[in-house]
Amino acid sequence: MYTNWLTKKVAQEERKKVELWAEAIKRYVEPVENSNNAEAISDLNTLYLTLIMEILGQNTTIPVIIMEADSVNSYFNIHFSEGRKNHVLHKELEKMKKYSEPIPIKLSEENFQYLYFRESDILRNLKIYPFIQLIVIVIFIVVAYFAFAATQKAEQNQVWVGMSKETAHQLGTPISSLMAWIELLKLQNVDENLISEFEKDTKRLEKITERFSKIGSKPELLHTNLVEVLFSTITYLKSRSSNKVKFETSFAETDFADTPLNAALFSWVIENLCKNAIDAMENNGTITLELKDKEGQVYLDITDTGSGVAKSQFKTIFQPGFSTKKRGWGLGLSLAKRIIENYHNGKIFIKWSEIGKGTTFRIVLNK
Repeated sequence: MYTNWLTKKVAQEERKKVELWAEAIKRYVEPVENSNNAEAISDLNTLYLTLIMEILGQNTTIPVIIMEADSVNSYFNIHFSEGRKNHVLHKELEKMKKYSEPIPIKLSEENFQYLYFRESDILRNLKIYPFIQLIVIVIFIVVAYFAFAATQKAEQNQVWVGMSKETAHQLGTPISSLMAWIELLKLQNVDENLISEFEKDTKRLEKITERFSKIGSKPELLHTNLVEVLFSTITYLKSRSSNKVKFETSFAETDFADTPLNAALFSWVIENLCKNAIDAMENNGTITLELKDKEGQVYLDITDTGSGVAKSQFKTIFQPGFSTKKRGWGLGLSLAKRIIENYHNGKIFIKWSEIGKGTTFRIVLNK
């Protein structure tokens, strides 16, 4: 507002200057017309012409054109390259006509000149200045916002890492006790099948503890047979899901797909996706896993016949806290995205979904 007020004041001052130049020309003409003395006329001519040229010469900023009839009599502070004089003067005159009414200069009863002008470059820059200020302020706000968001994200990451490592630490003691109890049960002639199931679940807890302990630290990616990891995870899920849930694959157990993986974390992603699919199908439907090898990348599509996801939720479904279930914290898919994109430099997204028909999650990994 202050700059706007300032530009108006400068514009007023510039107009006063131009009016002063016009008045100087008038004053130069009047004594000459009223004088009968040739020598006096000559002296006055020289005196006033020198004064006018000195006044006009001091104007180094305001573009001015003086018109007589339809031709340019003189001009000031208009710059052009050789050969472009007429074109530039015509353009400048058009701008001046839009900017302000011309100032008439009466030289005689029949002879009039018209002084055209427009704002100086200084005034024009001063008008632009508030917009530059606004742009700088907007940039500052945007940078500050992203800096704040990055700080918040870093704090969230620290909380994630802290929770994960603390969980892994807390699970360590009961797992050790369970392993001791299993060894004791073996000495008590307990049913071997029962002990075998206990061992499987204990190993499962060990794997979960390993996963939690790796959150926050960059995991080592080893060349792994992706097919083997997928079948191992499917076998585990089959034994702990309803008989009405069917698992189908487009690949055989003997196939080989060499991919840099952290098997423990990647298996966790597959479990999360499949468990979500089982919940969406209400323990009755088909989960299909398809594997495609294209141009140095591996595409894994996991399709279910569940309730589907609305298009508006395709991105929000991966955000922490998002959940359609009454229980749970809504961290599964958020963790899956973190493991695939941050740790494996891959991509995970919803490839297709239709309400009442099902959903396809796609995972893209570099070979």
